[in-house]
Amino acid sequence: MRIRFFSVLLILGSLAVFSGCKSNLLTGEQTTIQPPPPAPSAPIVVDGVRTSYADVVEKTSPAVVRIESQIKTQAQQQQLPFNDDDFFRQFQTPRQNQRPQVERGLGSGVIVSADGTILTNNHVVEGADKITVFMSDNKTFEAKLVGSDKPSDLAVLKLEGQQNLPFLNLGNSDNVRIGDIVLAIGNPLGIGQTVTQGIISAKGRRTGLSDGSYEDFLQTDAAINRGNSGGALVNLQGELIGINSQILSPSGGNIGIGFSIPSNMAKSVMDQLIEHGKVRRGFLGVNIQNITEATAKALDLKEAKGVLVSNVKAGGSADKAGVKRGDIIIAINGDKIDDGNTLRNKVAGTLPGNPIKLTVVRNGAEQELTATLDEFQSENDKASNNGSEGERGNESENKPTGKLGLSLQPVTPQVAKQLNLDSDGEGLVVVDVDPNGASAEAGIMRGDVILEINKKTVATLDDAQKAIELSEGKPVLLLVNRKNQVIYVPVSPK
Repeated sequence: MRIRFFSVLLILGSLAVFSGCKSNLLTGEQTTIQPPPPAPSAPIVVDGVRTSYADVVEKTSPAVVRIESQIKTQAQQQQLPFNDDDFFRQFQTPRQNQRPQVERGLGSGVIVSADGTILTNNHVVEGADKITVFMSDNKTFEAKLVGSDKPSDLAVLKLEGQQNLPFLNLGNSDNVRIGDIVLAIGNPLGIGQTVTQGIISAKGRRTGLSDGSYEDFLQTDAAINRGNSGGALVNLQGELIGINSQILSPSGGNIGIGFSIPSNMAKSVMDQLIEHGKVRRGFLGVNIQNITEATAKALDLKEAKGVLVSNVKAGGSADKAGVKRGDIIIAINGDKIDDGNTLRNKVAGTLPGNPIKLTVVRNGAEQELTATLDEFQSENDKASNNGSEGERGNESENKPTGKLGLSLQPVTPQVAKQLNLDSDGEGLVVVDVDPNGASAEAGIMRGDVILEINKKTVATLDDAQKAIELSEGKPVLLLVNRKNQVIYVPVSPK
């Protein structure tokens, strides 16, 4: 009996412990066992070094969504043997009610207002018949396309009838510095929301991969993969500073070179799409190019800064303001211009009809000009890609300019027509280029038309010869019309 009684006590005591109580065998009193306190969260900063980005992720990730787009395409009729034979065709019956094929795209987006306004990439939703948005809490909504802008690769969506949704505030991307820590949030490869960390590697990047010239990317080494397009690039204050858009990779996977559309550009495009349904851009009416060291030497410049005006559209904004070919634009509204991409985006980001102040250098002296911008029209862009390479002509009639390795002949109306030139007969056409000569190294090719040499108009071979001889060992500056695009090309004689 004593053994049995002790066994019962052990069992009862065990039951008391498992039920969260502790029983005193002598007094019969019971006390409740308190659960252990939760482990403290890891400190965000230790000895001045940040150890976690969890607070930033917790604040920002609910506003980043997954986007699925569907495009219905017409099903292709199956090709059968003898389809083209008249005898067999009489036995074929039309196939009715063929189901269209559905192509699906995957990307990311960012909610930027509590009413469900979403920023994403144009290429994520382009041509979509249906757009579905998946929230981080697994709720789904069908989105309406408010508008899209292919040149900037941006699109605006709306979740209608929604309120109090999580959203991100847009930061000022102009304040971003190279070396700033950033987080990229999106849905790569459809595996679910993912956060990666890196820094701003560069600013003002242009890749030429998207449609149009309006690129001003923030470059980052934060991992961006397929499906991240349209996702968020945020700073450590939890502000949206960029919309992830592209990667540069020979393999198609992330190698640490990713590009994000700056939030300031995204906001400008978004506001116009919401208000007008399209984006209006300013247009100055100039051809510009960056100044290289060789160009600076040819122009007797102390340093290679600003952008060189190679052509001015007659009657355009710049022409009316007094801008001349050969001017160097070094600032717009007091903001320094380092390259052509910066100038292009400054102008495009200003609404048509608004004035801008241009600081130009002409003949070594600075002056200010005010231009009222025209509106950019894409149909005004002339892309003449079917021009001839030019006629070789009679070699004995051409005087090769030995220092540059070129053979030239005057442009006649017939030659201008063959080259699809806007002018009837202006300049000297390149009919031959020495592959080992200075001009070939500078990129001059057959079919180019030389309008000026060292800022002197050339109409004859003698004009060209005299202008080249006056260069006195400096690079020779050629003004070249290439398929109606006018550019300066410095050539260093051998």
